Amino acid sequence: MAGGRRPIIGHLGLFTAHNSLPHVTLGALADKHGPIFTIQLGIHRAVVVNSWELAKELYSDHDLIISTRPNLTATRLLGYDMVMFGFAPHGGYWREMRKFVILELLSHRKIELLRDMVVGKRLFGRGGGGVEEEEARRCSEAIRGLFHYLGMFVLRDALPFLGWMDVGGHEKAMKRIAEELDGFLDGWLEEHRRKRGAAGDGGGEGEQDFMGVMLAVLDGAKFEFEGHDPDVINKSACLNLIARGTDTTTVTLTWAISLLLNNNDVLLKAYQELDKQVGTQRPVNESDIPNLTYLQAIVKETLRLYPAAPLSGPREFTSDCVVGGGYHIPKGTQLITNIWKIQTDPRAWTEPLEFRPERFLGRTGGGLGSEYMPFGSGRRSCPGMAFGIHMVNSVLASFLHAFEIRRVGDDAVVDMTESPGLTNMKATPLEVLVSPRLPLEVYGG
Repeated sequence: MAGGRRPIIGHLGLFTAHNSLPHVTLGALADKHGPIFTIQLGIHRAVVVNSWELAKELYSDHDLIISTRPNLTATRLLGYDMVMFGFAPHGGYWREMRKFVILELLSHRKIELLRDMVVGKRLFGRGGGGVEEEEARRCSEAIRGLFHYLGMFVLRDALPFLGWMDVGGHEKAMKRIAEELDGFLDGWLEEHRRKRGAAGDGGGEGEQDFMGVMLAVLDGAKFEFEGHDPDVINKSACLNLIARGTDTTTVTLTWAISLLLNNNDVLLKAYQELDKQVGTQRPVNESDIPNLTYLQAIVKETLRLYPAAPLSGPREFTSDCVVGGGYHIPKGTQLITNIWKIQTDPRAWTEPLEFRPERFLGRTGGGLGSEYMPFGSGRRSCPGMAFGIHMVNSVLASFLHAFEIRRVGDDAVVDMTESPGLTNMKATPLEVLVSPRLPLEVYGG
């Protein structure tokens, strides 16, 4: 058991202290107590894994017994009572939903169709305009709140007998955000139904977005989703994918641009590669991305230093387990994997805290090993990993190709302070000066 445990609350203060970064705090405890240790979160025990060797053992040899999620307040209130497949307990519903998401929503063909969709616009089949833009803004703010509270430990989870107190009003805020997001999703779902009815049962020709695909599948019998309302399945699945895709993409792009502004030599190499592979007489195409190996290395290195979720979502052991040659973990213990600590381990990475995209040149996804897991690992790893990486690569390439970027103030350094929460957001807004670097006709204006 790690030191610093307090009566009743245990180590809960590690996750609730103002402006504390739990992944950094837990990493410091690993330096003191070793790569695996136990903490107490109120009445619950949790084991924290901080080494890639132990993570590999757990996710390879014991993956089945760590494939369920604990029942937490945030996942109930914000995840449609855990119908959202990212939070659903391991079982028939979760397995069928994951299969559906991978085969239907996130197939390579669907990724190509969805590559330029954004919340509140093409993602849910909506057009442009002021009303839609305002709706997208409010939806994005609600999604930001969603991730803030999903990364928060509330009193009810640690000490259920005190849950009625709702200290800080967090549960009230969760309910408000859930209601707001459900309102958006209800409206989009009804709009899809109207369009589908107008086009006939086939739903019309042409590309379909996530919600359209969900409607078509839920009307058929290809997948069996046990005991859940089809509308709730549709809304929860779309929210799960869109929230993770948009928020993760935005956060990763923010860190990537911040790192480039603070590392001008890397930025210049990115520009040189873009000019060589794409030129300056046309915009970036999807077919260019595989040839932009240095830009892809920049994205990988950004995700190594600033993974979108520095700590894995908690899992729960469904049976006793022994790892690391003798570390016994009882059934019911929660598992937290410190992804940030693993990805900055000096045993695996030379100068681990330095931004060096070159370390990924010549290394493909299959050859990165267990020391690199920005989207988690095992059967509950993020199914939208390919979609997320595709989005970041495409948007970053297009942005850098179109604009020269520089810091505000010649001597200024971009502040790289992180903020606490499920998603690793930058604590201060990113300010950047941009100027066109292509002929005006290329912008299509």
